[in-house]
Amino acid sequence: MTQSERRLFLIQYLKAESSRYRELEIPRTAAEQFWLYRSLVNVRPPQPISEEYLRVEDAFLQEETRRKGITSVEDLTPLQPDIYLWQGDITALAADGIVNAANSDMLGCFYLCHSCIDNCIHTFAGVRLRLKCLEIMNAQTYDKEPTGLAKITPAYNLPSRYVLHTVGPIYGTVQESEAAELLKSCYTECLRLANEYELDSLAFCCISTGEFRFPNEAAAQIAVDTVKDYKAQTGSSIKVIFNVFKDKDREIYEQLLR
Repeated sequence: MTQSERRLFLIQYLKAESSRYRELEIPRTAAEQFWLYRSLVNVRPPQPISEEYLRVEDAFLQEETRRKGITSVEDLTPLQPDIYLWQGDITALAADGIVNAANSDMLGCFYLCHSCIDNCIHTFAGVRLRLKCLEIMNAQTYDKEPTGLAKITPAYNLPSRYVLHTVGPIYGTVQESEAAELLKSCYTECLRLANEYELDSLAFCCISTGEFRFPNEAAAQIAVDTVKDYKAQTGSSIKVIFNVFKDKDREIYEQLLR
C-alpha cells in the first residue's frame, strides 16, 4: 500500500465502526484526510480492533513519523552532565522513554485534534496505546489515576521505546505547597519507574503547565531541582531531556540549566 492508500483504508475502517460516522465525506487533500483520521482515532473508545487495521496503522504512523524527522538523544548536547534541553515534537524523539502529561482517566485526550501532548502521543502511538491504558486502569482498584504517580506502557509506533504516563496537579484546585509536592512526585515517580525498567534516557514534557495551568517558571524550577536531587541521591546515570515546545519554556530552562 502507498501512504495514501493506508490513510484511506484507516479512515474507511474507523468510519464503518460506528453508524454515527459512516456518512462522513472523505475530503480530497492529504492534510484534511489526516485531520479526519486523527479525529476518528481521538474519539474512538478502547475496544477490540482487527489485526489488519493494526498492521496498516503501524506502517502508516511509522512512515508519518519518518517524514516528520526523528531526533535521537545522541544528536543532542547536554547542558549539564546527563541533562539536556530540546525544543521540538516529543513524538519525534527517539529516547528510551518519554513522559506523557495524562489526565486522571488515563485513556488519552478525546477532543478532536487537540493540541495537548496527551492527544499527540496517543495519535502517533496508535490505538493500541489507549487499549493498553484501559488494561492498566481495569487492573486497578480505583477509577481515576491518582495525581503524582506514574505508569509505563510500550510506545508502539513512536520512535521511543516506552511512554510513562503521569497525572500532574491542576493548579488552583489545591494549595500551592501541595501542588508543588504533587508535581515533584510526578518527576520522582517517573524517574523511579525509568530506573526500574533500566531506561538509559527519559524525556520530560512540561508537566501541568498547559491545560492544568501550573505557572511555567515555578514548574520548571521544580522539574530541574527534582531531577538533580534524584540523580544525586540515587547515583542514577539516566540521561534526562527536558522537552519544551514553546520559546517561553525554552528560555526558562536555558536560564535554569546554564
